[in-house]
Amino acid sequence: MPTRFFRIAALVELVTLIVLLANLATANLQPVASVIGPTHGCAYLVIVLATWRNGRAASATKLTALVPGIGGLMVLRKVA
Repeated sequence: MPTRFFRIAALVELVTLIVLLANLATANLQPVASVIGPTHGCAYLVIVLATWRNGRAASATKLTALVPGIGGLMVLRKVA
């Protein structure tokens, strides 16, 4: 799997989770959640699918990818 692409997806996943949680804790603006929520979900799915399609990834690594928010960064650490 291309690590640069994976690294970007992991960063987007983490940043969008932080924005979603900050929005929830403060103003709880619906337009922010409407834009950031699907972006976070897409980044999460990219991480999970890219990890599961990687033939070299161990079972524990594949399960780690299922952790929302930081799963992508944890997978990057395990694969590197």
